[in-house]
Amino acid sequence: MSWLQAMVLAVVQGLTEFLPISSSGHLSIVSKLFFGEDAGASFTAVTQIGTELAVVIYFIGDIVRLVAVWFRGLFNAEVRATQDYKLAWYVIVGSLPIGILGFFFQDYIRSSLRSLWITGLTLVLFGVLMGLAERFGKQLREQAQLRLSDGVLMGFAQALALIPGVSRSGGTITAGLSLGLTRATAVRFSFLLAIPAVFAAGLSEVSHVFEPSPYGLQPSGAQMIVATVVAGVIGYAVIAWLLRFVEKHSVYLFVWYRIALGAALFALLGFGVMQP
Repeated sequence: MSWLQAMVLAVVQGLTEFLPISSSGHLSIVSKLFFGEDAGASFTAVTQIGTELAVVIYFIGDIVRLVAVWFRGLFNAEVRATQDYKLAWYVIVGSLPIGILGFFFQDYIRSSLRSLWITGLTLVLFGVLMGLAERFGKQLREQAQLRLSDGVLMGFAQALALIPGVSRSGGTITAGLSLGLTRATAVRFSFLLAIPAVFAAGLSEVSHVFEPSPYGLQPSGAQMIVATVVAGVIGYAVIAWLLRFVEKHSVYLFVWYRIALGAALFALLGFGVMQP
């Protein structure tokens, strides 16, 4: 991997990680279109550590409060009755599906699931599903009204993002809207839900990212560190923008973008401009 490739892919990661348009899909498309090779699942997972650090910094107040309440609740029945204690458990339970499925299907994630035909299909399909959730979701429930079932179902929706093109945030936002959550609540919970899973995935892939592999470009240690930092800085700005955006706007912008990108990808593959 050259420094140009590392920086371009880091910028793409930072811009797309939190938008419901699939960062892994974009990294795969950009790396194959402009550099002729896939960025690789390991590079994607490790640079996500940078973007998740951005989430931690942005939501540090919420995270410290939830962690403190969770520990206190283990020994105090009154604390266990609070919404914050329950929310902490929802995040823990909702993080399990992607961790379990990612562990058992890691070989498929690094190889066959990274076909651009699959990426194009999931971009369009899950774009349509997100549009339907926006159109028909009641969007009445706020964060204080989150339930355990929300955490479980959004956790399974997050697990679908193991397939490039689905989008972790796109899957969880779609599920949240379908369950009647407001856009702002679905997005905020999506960010919190991602922290344990993405950190675990990134740390587990650190050892793989420098191994010779037929499934992706191979970065140096310095490139990996700088790319992770760049992705995190850009990701922080995207978080702030997205939270403001969803308070006043629908997600149709992302729906139409996903469908257009998927259609363009099918055309590039069909005409032989890109190889899957």
